[in-house]
Amino acid sequence: MSRRNADRMAIDDEPPVRRGRGFQEDTRSRRNDDVMEEDASEGGLTPMRSIEGWIIIVRGVHPETDEETLNERFSEFGTVKNIHLNLDRRTGFVKGYALIEYETLKEAQTAIDEANDTELFDQRLKVSYAFIKPSEEDAVRGNGDRRSSHRSRRDRSLSPGR
Repeated sequence: MSRRNADRMAIDDEPPVRRGRGFQEDTRSRRNDDVMEEDASEGGLTPMRSIEGWIIIVRGVHPETDEETLNERFSEFGTVKNIHLNLDRRTGFVKGYALIEYETLKEAQTAIDEANDTELFDQRLKVSYAFIKPSEEDAVRGNGDRRSSHRSRRDRSLSPGR
């Protein structure tokens, strides 16, 4: 066998590297921040990481709150990567909630623990993870149907209704 065929054979024997959506991520390359901690799950719900970080939802935000005020308040708990305030088109005021993104799970958990049930502009804030997934037993009980009518309020999204 020629050297050229031997090299080609060695390359062909290696499994192809698959990247992108739909392929299982190699667990060796995951960062330690991505691993769920036992104390981060609450009541059978496990926080989920978004593409770039851990997002928390802050409900009960005063309509006249601005990004700078929220950044000052929530940067105490870690580095804030992004803040999104949804504004009402008609009035120009905040709709009552904000999404705040942290780099690590530890920072997001600290923000939830420390800022939940505190006051900002005389309104009580409710802070929790924006993205959660149910435990395996809850997922089995729901039979995979997202529109199932027997789900409790805690299993649904915490974003404000329409």
